[in-house]
Parts: sequence; structure tokens; C-alpha cells
Amino acid sequence: MTRRRLIAIVGPTATGKTELAVGLAERLDGEIVGADSRQVYRHMDVGTAKPTAEERAAAPHHLIDVVDLDEPFSLGRWLELAQAALDDVWSRGKQPLLAGGTGQYVWALLEGWRVPRVPPNPEFRGRMEARDAAELFEDVRGVDPEAAARIGPANRRRLVRALEVYEATGRPISYWQTKEPPAFETTVIGLRLPREELYRRIDERVDGMIERGLIDETRRLLAMGYSRELPSMSGIGYKEACAHLAGGLSLAEAAARIKTETHRLARHQNSWFKPSDPRIRWLDGGGSAIEEALRLIESEPSPETAAARGR
Repeated sequence: MTRRRLIAIVGPTATGKTELAVGLAERLDGEIVGADSRQVYRHMDVGTAKPTAEERAAAPHHLIDVVDLDEPFSLGRWLELAQAALDDVWSRGKQPLLAGGTGQYVWALLEGWRVPRVPPNPEFRGRMEARDAAELFEDVRGVDPEAAARIGPANRRRLVRALEVYEATGRPISYWQTKEPPAFETTVIGLRLPREELYRRIDERVDGMIERGLIDETRRLLAMGYSRELPSMSGIGYKEACAHLAGGLSLAEAAARIKTETHRLARHQNSWFKPSDPRIRWLDGGGSAIEEALRLIESEPSPETAAARGR
């Protein structure tokens, strides 16, 4: 069977991933699969920096606007949607490009994480949380000694989750926390910028979001009946906009806080995409990396060539 290739474009926010993905898609007859935990939500456009109408017209995009704000969404659900999108793109002879900064999503797909498709069960959790943590620990140790040793007797939340997964699947959570190599080859391109330049671009982006109507967008979401307490509304930008609309922050204070929180997000994203990771081919970000990226992709053997060499 012909091996498939996925080109992944990763890195912190505001490094130019979308721009590079669109440029490569135009050159490689490709389609873009989003790896962003916020862009999956409908109606959240300004604050999640979704691709523009022009960018979406230039290349088909998948995994954007797939759930409402009050729908549960998880890593497992994203993996299902991502694999379906990849299979669809490959089936039509196109080249998929994964683009996004949610490191957990990216590596779960590229490393083949087993993730239990087990949504929270409020009734089960209620029963478990009424019990003593020591009892929960003994129950976990009885069905999954490996997980019990890793979690310990004090982490009630993780103990309950381990029992919840076992109850739903009949398999211990330690089974689900292993990896199974995916059936495709991967080229991973990382975009990076000096910290000062990255922060400057982030700050400009935040100012642009305010100008393009982040506050009005948040006001509309609240008017649609979405609670500010929803997990989807806790994201950077919307949380601060809600505080501003409630009178807790001035507009200037909200903007400053969004910038600070986005700087922190970028640092967190760097912990997922380390410069020392040999799987990532790093390029300078900022919008001029397409020719370098094409040379890098063309210099690597195709999956078919790599498979032939291995025989």
C-alpha cells in the first residue's frame, strides 16, 4: 500500500503558521487540517485568529467551526475528526498540511496516542467523588497497578478519571496512555522567532483583534445565551473581554492582560515544540519561509522512496 505523508507546521502563536500553510497548500495541491483547540468553536472568529476569508478561499480548511460553544470537546474527539479529515484528503489525491499551535493535539496525532473516547459521566463522578480518596486509590490499584503507582493516593481527580475510563471501556487507563505508530510519514516544520519579535507580533495581533471587534464579538456570544462560565469562553481574549463587559476591567486593562496571557501561552507552546527536538525542522517565522519550506520538503524522500530503501 502506498504510504501517506503528512506535513505538519508547528510553533508558537503569531509565528506565521497559517500563512505558510496556505502558501504550501497552493504550491502542493494541499488542504489544511487545523490543530487549534479554540478554532474548532463556531462564532469565535476574531479572538481565535481564524484564517481569513481570503485564506480559506485560497486553500480548503478542515476542523474549523465544527462545534458550538456549549458542546463538550476533547482530545479524543479532535483525533477522530482529524483522522477522518486526513483520510478524506488523501483519498482525493491531495496533500494534507497540519497547522496549529495546540501541542497536545499535534503530538497525539503524530505519535499515535491511544486516547479513550470517554466523555465525562456526571453520575459516575458524583458517586466516586463522594468516596474517600484512599478507597479510590485501592480501587485503581486493583484494576490498574501501573496507573495507581503513577497517580498516587492524593490526586482524587485523576483517580476518578482512571476509574471512569475503566468503567466505560473495560481497559485500564494505562493501556490508553500508550502509543501506536500512525500509518503515515510525517515532515514537521517548526516556525520560530526571537522572543522580542514574537512578543511584538503578539501585541500587534491583540491590538488588531480589539480594533476588529473582539469586544462586540464577545457581547454577541453572551447575547446568544452562552455563559461566560463555559470552558470555551475561558480562552484568552474572551475571558478578559467578559471581565471588561462586566465592568471589572477597562478596555486598556483587558488588552494588556490579553497580551500578557498570550505571551505566557507562547512560552507554554515552546515547551511542546522544543528547539532540541530532532523531529522538527526549524525555520525562521514571520512570513518569508515558504521557499525554504519547499526545499526542505523536496529534500526529504517521499514515503514510497523511503519504503523502497528500507526493503
